Amino acid sequence: MLPPSGVHVWLAAGTTDMRRGMNGLALQVQQALKRDPHAGDVYVFRGRRGDLLKILWHDGLGMSLYAKRLERGRFIWPSPADGVVAITAAQLGYMLEGIDWRHPQHTWRPRAAG
Repeated sequence: MLPPSGVHVWLAAGTTDMRRGMNGLALQVQQALKRDPHAGDVYVFRGRRGDLLKILWHDGLGMSLYAKRLERGRFIWPSPADGVVAITAAQLGYMLEGIDWRHPQHTWRPRAAG
């Protein structure tokens, strides 16, 4: 799941109770983050263990809830003091692949053929 370019992506810093469903997370966006969960932005939440994300997105037609669990490792996450952190859709893509979205490592590419 990658949102279209131009969509704002917000990380809810700290940990979230992963037992929450679509309505509970939308309520958290509205009350704790002081944002409109139906405005078309993407909200990403991480569980306490760090290996599970839930993504909430209202695409204009309805609300969607996605979940992603890493088999190994943990998702890189901002500290709880940060509140809400804005990232790009590309950074979300890195995160979903288990790559450190803050400092993605570019692979080596040759400068010339031959």
